[in-house]
Amino acid sequence: MVPTRLKVAVDAMPLLGTPTGVGVFTSEVLARLAARDDVDPVAYAVTWRRRGQLPGVVPPGVTVARRPMPARPLWAAWSRVPVPPIELFVGPVDVVHGTNFVAPPTWRAGAVVTVHDLTAVHYPELCQPATLSYPGLIRAALRRGAWVHTVSEFVAAEVRDHFGVGTDRVRVVPNGVVAGVAGDPGVGRALAGGDRFVLAVGTVEPRKDLPGLVAAFDRVAGDDPEIRLVIAGPDGWGAAALGRAVAAARHGGRVVRLGWVTGEQRAGLLAAATVFAFPSRYEGFGLPPLEAMAAGVPVVATAAGAVPEVVGDAAVLVPVGDVDALAGALAELVGDRERAGEMRRRGRERVAAFSWDRTVDGLVRLYRDLTSSHG
Repeated sequence: MVPTRLKVAVDAMPLLGTPTGVGVFTSEVLARLAARDDVDPVAYAVTWRRRGQLPGVVPPGVTVARRPMPARPLWAAWSRVPVPPIELFVGPVDVVHGTNFVAPPTWRAGAVVTVHDLTAVHYPELCQPATLSYPGLIRAALRRGAWVHTVSEFVAAEVRDHFGVGTDRVRVVPNGVVAGVAGDPGVGRALAGGDRFVLAVGTVEPRKDLPGLVAAFDRVAGDDPEIRLVIAGPDGWGAAALGRAVAAARHGGRVVRLGWVTGEQRAGLLAAATVFAFPSRYEGFGLPPLEAMAAGVPVVATAAGAVPEVVGDAAVLVPVGDVDALAGALAELVGDRERAGEMRRRGRERVAAFSWDRTVDGLVRLYRDLTSSHG
Protein backbone atom coordinates (compact mmCIF):
# COMPACT_ATOMS: atom_id res chain seq x y z
CA MET A 1 0.00 0.00 0.00
CA VAL A 2 1.37 3.42 -1.00
CA PRO A 3 1.61 5.71 2.05
CA THR A 4 -0.39 8.92 2.10
CA ARG A 5 1.65 11.88 0.90
CA LEU A 6 2.33 14.26 3.78
CA LYS A 7 2.55 18.01 3.44
CA VAL A 8 5.08 19.26 5.99
CA ALA A 9 5.84 22.90 6.78
CA VAL A 10 9.47 23.28 7.88
CA ASP A 11 10.99 26.30 9.63
CA ALA A 12 13.80 27.32 7.27
CA MET A 13 14.85 30.41 9.21
CA PRO A 14 18.19 28.76 10.17
CA LEU A 15 19.18 28.86 6.48
CA LEU A 16 19.28 32.67 6.54
CA GLY A 17 22.38 34.49 7.69
CA THR A 18 25.62 32.92 8.88
CA PRO A 19 25.49 29.10 8.60
CA THR A 20 25.32 27.22 11.92
CA GLY A 21 24.91 23.62 13.00
CA VAL A 22 21.13 24.09 13.10
CA GLY A 23 21.38 25.48 9.58
CA VAL A 24 23.17 22.32 8.44
CA PHE A 25 20.46 20.21 10.06
CA THR A 26 17.68 22.21 8.39
CA SER A 27 19.30 22.19 4.96
CA GLU A 28 20.02 18.46 4.98
CA VAL A 29 16.51 17.61 6.19
CA LEU A 30 14.80 19.82 3.63
CA ALA A 31 16.89 18.47 0.75
CA ARG A 32 16.08 14.88 1.62
CA LEU A 33 12.42 15.53 2.27
CA ALA A 34 12.21 17.10 -1.19
CA ALA A 35 13.77 13.99 -2.75
CA ARG A 36 11.11 11.67 -1.31
CA ASP A 37 7.88 10.70 -3.05
CA ASP A 38 5.82 10.61 0.16
CA VAL A 39 6.44 14.15 1.48
CA ASP A 40 5.81 17.65 0.13
CA PRO A 41 7.98 20.09 2.13
CA VAL A 42 7.02 23.75 2.44
CA ALA A 43 9.66 26.12 3.83
CA TYR A 44 8.74 29.16 5.90
CA ALA A 45 10.73 31.79 7.80
CA VAL A 46 9.54 33.99 10.63
CA THR A 47 11.16 37.22 9.50
CA TRP A 48 10.06 40.48 7.93
CA ARG A 49 13.42 42.01 7.01
CA ARG A 50 14.85 38.92 5.26
CA ARG A 51 11.63 37.46 3.89
CA GLY A 52 12.79 37.83 0.27
CA GLN A 53 15.96 35.79 0.77
CA LEU A 54 14.36 32.41 1.45
CA PRO A 55 13.75 31.29 -2.17
CA GLY A 56 17.47 31.64 -2.87
CA VAL A 57 18.65 29.38 -0.04
CA VAL A 58 16.21 26.47 0.15
CA PRO A 59 17.18 23.22 -1.62
CA PRO A 60 15.62 22.44 -5.02
CA GLY A 61 12.16 20.94 -4.92
CA VAL A 62 11.06 22.78 -1.76
CA THR A 63 8.03 25.06 -1.98
CA VAL A 64 8.45 28.43 -0.28
CA ALA A 65 5.65 30.04 1.73
CA ARG A 66 5.81 33.68 0.69
CA ARG A 67 3.36 35.37 3.02
CA PRO A 68 5.31 37.78 5.31
CA MET A 69 5.76 36.64 8.91
CA PRO A 70 6.93 39.47 11.23
CA ALA A 71 9.09 37.90 13.92
CA ARG A 72 8.60 40.06 17.01
CA PRO A 73 4.80 40.16 17.12
CA LEU A 74 4.48 36.49 16.20
CA TRP A 75 6.97 35.28 18.81
CA ALA A 76 5.29 37.47 21.43
CA ALA A 77 1.87 36.08 20.53
CA TRP A 78 2.94 32.44 20.30
CA SER A 79 4.48 32.52 23.76
CA ARG A 80 1.06 33.42 25.25
CA VAL A 81 -1.83 32.40 22.99
CA PRO A 82 -2.43 29.77 20.28
CA VAL A 83 -2.93 32.31 17.49
CA PRO A 84 -2.35 33.06 14.71
CA PRO A 85 -2.06 29.47 13.41
CA ILE A 86 0.74 28.62 11.02
CA GLU A 87 -1.75 27.59 8.34
CA LEU A 88 -2.61 31.28 7.93
CA PHE A 89 0.87 31.76 6.46
CA VAL A 90 1.69 28.44 4.77
CA GLY A 91 -1.71 27.04 3.84
CA PRO A 92 -3.12 23.62 4.82
CA VAL A 93 -0.43 21.18 6.01
CA ASP A 94 -0.37 17.88 7.88
CA VAL A 95 2.64 18.67 10.09
CA VAL A 96 4.65 21.73 11.04
CA HIS A 97 8.25 21.13 12.07
CA GLY A 98 9.92 23.84 14.13
CA THR A 99 13.58 23.07 13.45
CA ASN A 100 15.00 25.56 15.93
CA PHE A 101 13.22 25.37 19.33
CA VAL A 102 10.02 27.14 18.16
CA ALA A 103 6.88 25.31 16.98
CA PRO A 104 4.08 27.71 16.06
CA PRO A 105 0.43 27.05 16.91
CA THR A 106 -1.62 25.19 14.34
CA TRP A 107 -5.24 24.94 13.36
CA ARG A 108 -5.36 21.27 12.41
CA ALA A 109 -1.77 20.22 11.74
CA GLY A 110 0.36 18.24 14.17
CA ALA A 111 3.42 20.07 15.51
CA VAL A 112 7.00 18.92 16.11
CA VAL A 113 9.65 21.06 17.79
CA THR A 114 13.32 20.15 17.57
CA VAL A 115 15.20 20.81 20.80
CA HIS A 116 18.90 20.68 20.02
CA ASP A 117 20.05 21.36 23.58
CA LEU A 118 18.99 23.06 26.80
CA THR A 119 21.78 25.61 27.07
CA ALA A 120 19.25 28.32 27.92
CA VAL A 121 18.09 26.27 30.92
CA HIS A 122 21.42 25.11 32.32
CA TYR A 123 23.78 27.89 31.23
CA PRO A 124 21.78 31.10 30.76
CA GLU A 125 24.97 33.10 31.28
CA LEU A 126 26.25 31.62 28.00
CA CYS A 127 23.19 32.73 26.02
CA GLN A 128 22.13 35.80 24.13
CA PRO A 129 18.74 37.37 24.97
CA ALA A 130 16.86 35.76 22.05
CA THR A 131 18.02 32.30 23.10
CA LEU A 132 16.75 32.83 26.63
CA SER A 133 13.19 32.91 25.26
CA TYR A 134 13.39 29.31 23.99
CA PRO A 135 12.29 27.52 27.20
CA GLY A 136 9.10 29.58 27.37
CA LEU A 137 8.35 28.95 23.70
CA ILE A 138 8.97 25.21 24.16
CA ARG A 139 6.55 25.15 27.10
CA ALA A 140 3.94 26.96 25.04
CA ALA A 141 4.30 24.42 22.22
CA LEU A 142 4.01 21.53 24.68
CA ARG A 143 0.81 23.00 26.14
CA ARG A 144 -0.60 23.00 22.62
CA GLY A 145 0.22 19.31 22.22
CA ALA A 146 3.45 19.48 20.23
CA TRP A 147 5.80 16.52 20.12
CA VAL A 148 9.51 16.99 20.76
CA HIS A 149 12.30 15.79 18.51
CA THR A 150 15.74 15.64 20.09
CA VAL A 151 19.05 14.78 18.43
CA SER A 152 20.38 12.68 21.33
CA GLU A 153 19.23 10.52 24.22
CA PHE A 154 21.01 12.96 26.50
CA VAL A 155 18.78 15.87 25.46
CA ALA A 156 15.67 13.66 25.47
CA ALA A 157 16.29 12.87 29.15
CA GLU A 158 16.84 16.55 29.90
CA VAL A 159 13.59 17.51 28.14
CA ARG A 160 11.55 14.89 29.98
CA ASP A 161 13.04 15.94 33.31
CA HIS A 162 12.85 19.71 32.89
CA PHE A 163 9.51 20.07 31.12
CA GLY A 164 7.75 17.06 32.64
CA VAL A 165 6.72 15.75 29.22
CA GLY A 166 5.85 12.09 28.73
CA THR A 167 8.15 9.67 26.94
CA ASP A 168 5.52 9.08 24.24
CA ARG A 169 5.88 12.69 23.08
CA VAL A 170 9.69 12.78 22.92
CA ARG A 171 11.41 11.12 19.97
CA VAL A 172 15.17 10.76 19.49
CA VAL A 173 16.42 10.98 15.90
CA PRO A 174 20.17 11.68 15.71
CA ASN A 175 21.80 14.01 13.24
CA GLY A 176 23.65 12.66 10.25
CA VAL A 177 27.00 13.42 8.70
CA VAL A 178 28.10 13.65 5.09
CA ALA A 179 30.93 11.15 4.62
CA GLY A 180 33.41 10.89 1.78
CA VAL A 181 33.65 14.61 0.90
CA ALA A 182 37.34 15.03 0.06
CA GLY A 183 38.84 18.48 0.55
CA ASP A 184 42.07 19.83 -0.90
CA PRO A 185 44.73 19.70 1.84
CA GLY A 186 46.71 22.34 -0.05
CA VAL A 187 43.89 24.80 0.54
CA GLY A 188 43.90 23.95 4.23
CA ARG A 189 47.66 24.32 4.63
CA ALA A 190 47.61 27.65 2.82
CA LEU A 191 44.90 28.98 5.12
CA ALA A 192 46.72 27.69 8.20
CA GLY A 193 50.08 29.04 7.09
CA GLY A 194 51.77 25.73 7.92
CA ASP A 195 51.69 21.97 7.46
CA ARG A 196 50.78 20.89 11.01
CA PHE A 197 47.92 22.38 12.95
CA VAL A 198 45.18 21.78 15.48
CA LEU A 199 41.82 22.81 14.03
CA ALA A 200 38.70 24.12 15.78
CA VAL A 201 35.58 25.08 13.83
CA GLY A 202 32.52 26.98 15.01
CA THR A 203 31.07 30.33 15.98
CA VAL A 204 33.16 32.09 18.61
CA GLU A 205 30.84 32.00 21.62
CA PRO A 206 31.40 31.29 25.34
CA ARG A 207 29.88 27.80 25.24
CA LYS A 208 32.68 26.62 22.94
CA ASP A 209 35.42 27.59 25.46
CA LEU A 210 37.94 28.57 22.80
CA PRO A 211 39.99 30.57 25.36
CA GLY A 212 40.55 27.28 27.20
CA LEU A 213 41.71 25.70 23.94
CA VAL A 214 44.17 28.55 23.41
CA ALA A 215 45.59 27.99 26.90
CA ALA A 216 45.94 24.24 26.26
CA PHE A 217 47.54 24.83 22.86
CA ASP A 218 50.00 27.28 24.42
CA ARG A 219 51.37 24.48 26.60
CA VAL A 220 51.71 22.10 23.67
CA ALA A 221 53.30 24.75 21.43
CA GLY A 222 56.17 25.24 23.85
CA ASP A 223 57.42 21.74 23.05
CA ASP A 224 56.52 21.77 19.35
CA PRO A 225 57.83 24.80 17.43
CA GLU A 226 55.92 23.97 14.22
CA ILE A 227 52.39 23.27 15.46
CA ARG A 228 49.73 25.93 14.95
CA LEU A 229 46.17 26.41 16.21
CA VAL A 230 43.61 27.36 13.56
CA ILE A 231 40.19 28.65 14.64
CA ALA A 232 37.69 28.85 11.79
CA GLY A 233 34.29 30.38 12.41
CA PRO A 234 32.53 33.71 12.57
CA ASP A 235 32.95 36.01 15.54
CA GLY A 236 30.15 35.76 18.05
CA TRP A 237 29.79 37.29 21.46
CA GLY A 238 32.80 35.33 22.73
CA ALA A 239 35.21 37.08 20.36
CA ALA A 240 36.55 39.54 22.93
CA ALA A 241 37.44 36.79 25.42
CA LEU A 242 39.15 34.80 22.70
CA GLY A 243 41.14 37.85 21.66
CA ARG A 244 42.32 38.36 25.23
CA ALA A 245 43.34 34.70 25.51
CA VAL A 246 45.40 34.89 22.32
CA ALA A 247 47.06 38.12 23.46
CA ALA A 248 48.00 36.52 26.78
CA ALA A 249 49.43 33.35 25.24
CA ARG A 250 53.21 33.02 24.90
CA HIS A 251 52.73 31.43 21.51
CA GLY A 252 49.77 33.54 20.42
CA GLY A 253 51.56 34.32 17.18
CA ARG A 254 50.85 30.76 16.07
CA VAL A 255 47.10 31.06 16.66
CA VAL A 256 45.38 31.69 13.32
CA ARG A 257 41.85 33.12 13.38
CA LEU A 258 40.16 32.75 10.01
CA GLY A 259 36.62 33.90 10.65
CA TRP A 260 33.86 32.42 8.52
CA VAL A 261 35.10 30.00 5.84
CA THR A 262 33.44 28.62 2.72
CA GLY A 263 32.50 24.96 2.37
CA GLU A 264 35.52 24.40 0.14
CA GLN A 265 37.85 26.05 2.64
CA ARG A 266 36.36 24.10 5.52
CA ALA A 267 36.85 20.82 3.65
CA GLY A 268 40.43 21.79 2.88
CA LEU A 269 41.15 22.57 6.52
CA LEU A 270 39.74 19.21 7.61
CA ALA A 271 41.74 17.41 4.94
CA ALA A 272 44.98 18.95 6.20
CA ALA A 273 44.42 19.14 9.96
CA THR A 274 46.69 17.18 12.29
CA VAL A 275 44.11 17.07 15.11
CA PHE A 276 40.56 18.39 15.52
CA ALA A 277 39.73 19.99 18.88
CA PHE A 278 36.23 20.37 20.33
CA PRO A 279 36.54 21.93 23.81
CA SER A 280 32.85 22.74 24.35
CA ARG A 281 31.35 23.25 27.82
CA TYR A 282 27.96 21.79 26.87
CA GLU A 283 26.53 20.11 23.75
CA GLY A 284 23.23 18.56 22.78
CA PHE A 285 24.89 16.57 20.00
CA GLY A 286 28.30 17.57 18.63
CA LEU A 287 28.28 17.50 14.83
CA PRO A 288 31.77 18.98 14.17
CA PRO A 289 33.63 15.99 15.71
CA LEU A 290 31.72 13.63 13.42
CA GLU A 291 32.55 15.80 10.42
CA ALA A 292 36.21 15.66 11.40
CA MET A 293 36.07 11.88 11.76
CA ALA A 294 34.47 11.63 8.33
CA ALA A 295 37.45 13.56 6.96
CA GLY A 296 39.92 11.24 8.70
CA VAL A 297 41.07 13.62 11.42
CA PRO A 298 41.72 12.35 14.96
CA VAL A 299 39.53 14.15 17.49
CA VAL A 300 40.05 15.50 21.01
CA ALA A 301 36.84 16.61 22.72
CA THR A 302 35.46 17.42 26.12
CA ALA A 303 32.98 15.00 27.70
CA ALA A 304 30.31 17.68 27.46
CA GLY A 305 26.64 16.77 27.42
CA ALA A 306 25.86 14.42 24.54
CA VAL A 307 29.40 14.33 23.12
CA PRO A 308 30.35 10.96 24.71
CA GLU A 309 27.10 9.45 23.40
CA VAL A 310 27.86 10.69 19.88
CA VAL A 311 31.59 9.99 19.52
CA GLY A 312 31.75 6.75 21.52
CA ASP A 313 35.35 5.50 21.74
CA ALA A 314 36.37 7.26 18.52
CA ALA A 315 37.66 10.44 20.21
CA VAL A 316 39.98 11.21 23.08
CA LEU A 317 37.69 12.68 25.74
CA VAL A 318 38.78 15.00 28.55
CA PRO A 319 36.83 16.64 31.41
CA VAL A 320 35.12 19.93 30.68
CA GLY A 321 37.28 22.91 31.54
CA ASP A 322 40.41 20.85 32.36
CA VAL A 323 43.13 22.71 30.47
CA ASP A 324 45.87 20.32 31.60
CA ALA A 325 43.96 17.27 30.36
CA LEU A 326 43.15 18.99 27.07
CA ALA A 327 46.79 19.93 26.57
CA GLY A 328 47.88 16.37 27.32
CA ALA A 329 45.39 14.88 24.86
CA LEU A 330 46.44 17.31 22.13
CA ALA A 331 50.12 16.54 22.74
CA GLU A 332 49.40 12.82 22.58
CA LEU A 333 47.72 12.92 19.19
CA VAL A 334 50.08 15.54 17.75
CA GLY A 335 53.17 13.57 18.76
CA ASP A 336 52.13 9.91 18.52
CA ARG A 337 51.45 8.85 14.92
CA GLU A 338 50.39 5.35 15.91
CA ARG A 339 47.82 6.63 18.40
CA ALA A 340 46.56 9.21 15.89
CA GLY A 341 46.20 6.49 13.26
CA GLU A 342 44.17 4.35 15.63
CA MET A 343 41.80 7.25 16.34
CA ARG A 344 41.40 7.91 12.60
CA ARG A 345 40.37 4.28 12.10
CA ARG A 346 37.89 4.41 14.96
CA GLY A 347 36.50 7.69 13.67
CA ARG A 348 35.78 6.33 10.21
CA GLU A 349 34.00 3.35 11.76
CA ARG A 350 31.99 5.63 14.04
CA VAL A 351 30.62 7.91 11.33
CA ALA A 352 29.18 4.91 9.49
CA ALA A 353 26.42 4.89 12.13
CA PHE A 354 25.23 8.39 11.17
CA SER A 355 23.66 9.47 7.88
CA TRP A 356 21.22 12.23 6.93
CA ASP A 357 19.10 9.75 4.98
CA ARG A 358 18.65 7.77 8.20
CA THR A 359 17.82 10.98 10.03
CA VAL A 360 15.08 11.89 7.56
CA ASP A 361 13.68 8.35 7.60
CA GLY A 362 13.32 8.71 11.37
CA LEU A 363 11.70 12.13 11.08
CA VAL A 364 9.16 10.93 8.54
CA ARG A 365 8.24 8.05 10.87
CA LEU A 366 7.80 10.65 13.60
CA TYR A 367 5.56 12.77 11.32
CA ARG A 368 3.39 9.76 10.50
CA ASP A 369 3.08 8.65 14.11
CA LEU A 370 2.17 12.20 15.07
CA THR A 371 -0.53 12.53 12.41
CA SER A 372 -1.99 9.17 13.42
CA SER A 373 -2.11 10.24 17.06
CA HIS A 374 -3.30 13.75 16.20
CA GLY A 375 -6.23 12.43 14.19
